[in-house]
Amino acid sequence: MHAIDVSPFALEKARKLVAARGVAIETEEADALNWHWPETAYDLVVAIFIQFAPPPARDRIIDGIRRTLKPGGLLILQGYTPRQVEFGTGGPPNAENMYTAALLRDWFGDWDILHLREHESFISEGSHHHGQSALIDLVARKA
Repeated sequence: MHAIDVSPFALEKARKLVAARGVAIETEEADALNWHWPETAYDLVVAIFIQFAPPPARDRIIDGIRRTLKPGGLLILQGYTPRQVEFGTGGPPNAENMYTAALLRDWFGDWDILHLREHESFISEGSHHHGQSALIDLVARKA
């Protein structure tokens, strides 16, 4: 398992969580915008709240995800919808950073979309992600 994050605090939290569960993890402090996304390297990519990059910079991240996942591999993505700006319970304050079902279909419509759902749920994932939230979930298998 390999995790990248720009935040050393997030990586330390990840190391503690997996250690408590007896799982090994390799961590790397890196900015997803400038990280070298290796070609067809992973069976699974999990992208949770990676909405810090506005368009068009985020397209580099999406291109990286598409490149690094092996054929037949799974993408699990969770993010905020534009309605999240109204809630103010996490994420960037700009609606253009958020995801919609149409946008995710544009990015991953050539893959097998196994699950795509917009919903509102209460989350408690730290001091910056806490409260009622406008979320979108995607699970897709690369062709």
